[in-house]
Amino acid sequence: MLVLALVYTLALSQALLVPLMLAVFLGLGLNPIVAAATRLHVPRGLSALVVMLVVAGGSIGAVTLLAPPAVKWLEQAPAAIRHNVAPMIKPLTHKLDEANRATQSLVNNMSSRRTGAPTNTRFDAWDVIAVTPRVLGFAVTVGLLVFFFLIYGDQLLLKLVEVSPSFTSKRHVVTIVRNLQAEVSRYIFMATLINLALGALTALILWSLKMPDPLLWGSLAALANFVPYVGAISMMVVLALVGSMHFHHPLDALAPALSFAVLTAVEGNLITPLIMGRRMRLSPVAILIWLLLWAWLWGIAGALLAVPMLTTVKLIAERIEGWQWFAHLIGR
Repeated sequence: MLVLALVYTLALSQALLVPLMLAVFLGLGLNPIVAAATRLHVPRGLSALVVMLVVAGGSIGAVTLLAPPAVKWLEQAPAAIRHNVAPMIKPLTHKLDEANRATQSLVNNMSSRRTGAPTNTRFDAWDVIAVTPRVLGFAVTVGLLVFFFLIYGDQLLLKLVEVSPSFTSKRHVVTIVRNLQAEVSRYIFMATLINLALGALTALILWSLKMPDPLLWGSLAALANFVPYVGAISMMVVLALVGSMHFHHPLDALAPALSFAVLTAVEGNLITPLIMGRRMRLSPVAILIWLLLWAWLWGIAGALLAVPMLTTVKLIAERIEGWQWFAHLIGR
């Protein structure tokens, strides 16, 4: 009953917990920059403000640059897949079509309930107006939380130490929180840099292959790589579809997806383990189960936050007496 109540509470409080968790991890990822500026005698408030302005400006610039091609591809995708991709896979689906026609007679009585015709995916000004307030509210909430976490994070630590009952527990709390903050901050900061580098290399390779809108696909690749395994596979499928829509020769159509597969294989098996170290490595089975759980609870946001949360849980379990077994279980 306790587990069911906890799961229900997490699903019900998604609107509150998602921006809070996102702000916590963004604050931890940006904290090394603010801490480095503080060591150079720059006021913490000023450095946090500059970092937030740079992040906000970069985010607005990226959305402004990438939104038009993204909308264009979403509008053109159904018709392009129908005319370009469908003929390429028609031999593979021929048998399925025959089976479908054979069973069509079984559902003819349902045809009278089907009304209307298929419509193309379209976006207009009203769609943008309906979504904009919600997106802006979410962005402002996360931005303010990150800003205050960057400024008052150390004060929260001091208050946590003050409520500890004894000197030994105070010292234990300080050690755990300091080490945890440093390791999680390093993990998020380095993972972000790795994914940005992967996105930049993907965009460069796609540009050399004469793929349309390489910056859009490079940005999606960087974002998708925050979701291990599932993100890379989904991105390869997207690149294969887009390549099939743009190129006519099969090898040219598959080149973008194969190039991205090689990049992610090198990154996942060589670059990330070398930079992150063994302590940050997680079991693939644990990652997939954790992704399934949080994607079911919180959707795409849960999938993006799943691995940072699992890494944090592993680091905490390593330092709590009696929970080292769990850290060993989810480790690799």
